[in-house]
Amino acid sequence: MAISQTERRVVITGLGVVSCLGHSVDTFWTNLLAGQCGIDRISLFDPTQFDCQIAAEVRNLDATGAFPSAKDERRTDRYMKFALVAAKEALLDSGLDLDRCNRDAIGAFLGSGIGGLHTTEEQHKILLSKGPGRLSPFMIPMLILNMASGLFSMFHGLRGPNLATCSACATSSHAIGEAWRTLKMGDADVMFAGGSEATITPLGIGGFCAMRAMSTRNAEPKRAARPFDADRDGFVMGEGAGVLVLENLEHARRRGARIYCEVMGYGNTADAHHMTVPSPEGEGAARCMRMALRSAGMAPEQISYINAHGTATPQGDICEAQAIRTVFGAHASRLAVSSTKGATGHMLGAAGAVEMAVCSKAIQTGVVPPTLNLDHPDPACDLDLVPHAAREMTVDAIVNNSFGFGGHNACLVARRYVG
Repeated sequence: MAISQTERRVVITGLGVVSCLGHSVDTFWTNLLAGQCGIDRISLFDPTQFDCQIAAEVRNLDATGAFPSAKDERRTDRYMKFALVAAKEALLDSGLDLDRCNRDAIGAFLGSGIGGLHTTEEQHKILLSKGPGRLSPFMIPMLILNMASGLFSMFHGLRGPNLATCSACATSSHAIGEAWRTLKMGDADVMFAGGSEATITPLGIGGFCAMRAMSTRNAEPKRAARPFDADRDGFVMGEGAGVLVLENLEHARRRGARIYCEVMGYGNTADAHHMTVPSPEGEGAARCMRMALRSAGMAPEQISYINAHGTATPQGDICEAQAIRTVFGAHASRLAVSSTKGATGHMLGAAGAVEMAVCSKAIQTGVVPPTLNLDHPDPACDLDLVPHAAREMTVDAIVNNSFGFGGHNACLVARRYVG
């Protein structure tokens, strides 16, 4: 008898992270729980002329193992390297033997909020200085934001569903949510899902500075990103990638996979309000969390931990706190809520997937990461925000929030796997 969509269960069996705190999940997780911060003065270019001169860079990444050859690696943008390294780690972490799987039923949804900004800037300089005849024939494949997903499928012969999401800072959470839907529909057995970003460039930093969205606490880089703190003055740019392996439960059980958690629900709403400002009182975010809980068939009281979007923008943090209060009511005071962007910076299109890896590890280990630099909690964000230090606790179920420019909202719900 065929299994219905509602009966199909989806689990997470592999994690991959590239970040300022480490180029593997284990290193990243250890440093995150230790309260380390990866923000420092920008080294990728001279930031002296910029209002914001700090960022959370990925340094000394060895990407060779993620590519068939050195030539293949040279033909990729920085954001693609991050994605392919994280995806390869997720594959290894999952224990999947692709030679024993049906590759027609394995897909990848790997997105990016902006794509190959490094390539765009480099090639534009060449155009201006040397003319169009000197542009790289690989310029377009290197800068388009779908190519990380395309290359991963090419390198590993994955012929299942494949696309790239793009919804600003909600990108990789939408990728995970849509992968979950694909598996629930029975259109694949395994999906690689996540996102990557590499926008620490003069144009990227300059553009966000022009919006006055970024912190200018340049003299104190480790204390600059301050989610939910009364002294916050904007976000700090991060870069990196997060990729997760989502798998049909029956497929995972047949091969004896290690299961981190079960993905239960997904919300996807629009603010329909403003290009960069969230809807008043977080109304769109609240609808998104409610949708995710409804699709999960779970009550608000069943949630133990929320990984907040928490970017440290003055208005955004307040709206998210208001949305959590609206959805969870009295239970909001019993929830642990933290933002990891004080440690990693805001990784834009990669943020949601990296933070879903955080949630998966929290369920597995019974530890939730801290909100760094929460020295003076904003009274308008009156929640248990896990300040300064990681906390041991039982994590039965989580909510992961991601909200992007354009009014894009994504919310994921997962719980401890129960066989």
